[in-house]
Amino acid sequence: MFLHSQGNAVPHHCQTKSESAISRFLNHYNWSTRSLIRTVRSFILNLVLSERIKGRKLILQVILDLTTLEKVGKFVHLKELVRVYNHKKGLHIVVLYLVIGNWRFPWSFRVYRGKGTSSPSQLALKLLNTLPSILTKSFPIYVLGDTAFGTIKFIEKLRDSSFNHHGILGIPNTRKLTDGRKVSELKTRGQQVYLNGLNFPVFLSWVWLKRDGKRVKRFVISTKPMKGKTIVRWGKRRWQIEGFFKTAKHQFSLHRFGQKTLLGVYRWLILSLVSYLLAYWIYLHNGYFDDLDWYDSAEKALVLLLPQILLLSLIKKLKLLNPWFYKHGLELCLVRCKM
Repeated sequence: MFLHSQGNAVPHHCQTKSESAISRFLNHYNWSTRSLIRTVRSFILNLVLSERIKGRKLILQVILDLTTLEKVGKFVHLKELVRVYNHKKGLHIVVLYLVIGNWRFPWSFRVYRGKGTSSPSQLALKLLNTLPSILTKSFPIYVLGDTAFGTIKFIEKLRDSSFNHHGILGIPNTRKLTDGRKVSELKTRGQQVYLNGLNFPVFLSWVWLKRDGKRVKRFVISTKPMKGKTIVRWGKRRWQIEGFFKTAKHQFSLHRFGQKTLLGVYRWLILSLVSYLLAYWIYLHNGYFDDLDWYDSAEKALVLLLPQILLLSLIKKLKLLNPWFYKHGLELCLVRCKM
């Protein structure tokens, strides 16, 4: 259903199982979602560790962002998890996304539950804690995020000995320095500054973005000493996660859940992300590193990994064509051969 990559993976579109069967599978059947997550993460970990090479180490990019899975209508069963935030109604999730070499994949996510609960930056810290120690010891880690994650506590935690990550984070132009100036008043890229509330220096630069036909100046800080142009280059890489969000929603139906239980919604999100991973791994397995066609990769994943499902779908389509065959004096017979 997800690997058809049409962005409309809803149960009544499924060609091999009934809508009620899919509902029971997602909401009631006793299968371990955690075991699925552990299995996929173990495979991801082996892939990432295979990128270790002699000489200069590859940098593991840990990208954090919040996205909204927009919904309309009432969702009483989700216990107010569907809410309005930043003028958008839906389920708001903070996602941790990893990029290293040719590999890129979602690692984990947390649901933002609104005012009075853990903020996006606090949820991001919890997500960073889910990274296994073998990753943090094997690669230098750059944490990339927008202004939502440029808080004092978040920056301080990145400098903590238990994390020891470098952060390249966005900050608002109204952010003040210890001398009372705003960052918008600075004129030199890459200079060392002390933000109000921090007792250690960071390094500031900015990037120009196009928004509604206008150029907008966005400020970026680095906890690691870098030149201004280097900070800009790494700061722009944060936008890689936006492409992932677009693909996960419009190709693998991340936002099309409609289950009546929290478990059903959770399983829907997990299976959507797993489908994204399968399609991407097939793309890399085939040795292509440009012109990624998600529809083509998803179809190949379906053929290579789940041929029995594809066969059931084809048989059902052929049965629907039986009246047309009879009308034209043709007869279609399917024979099972023992191999």
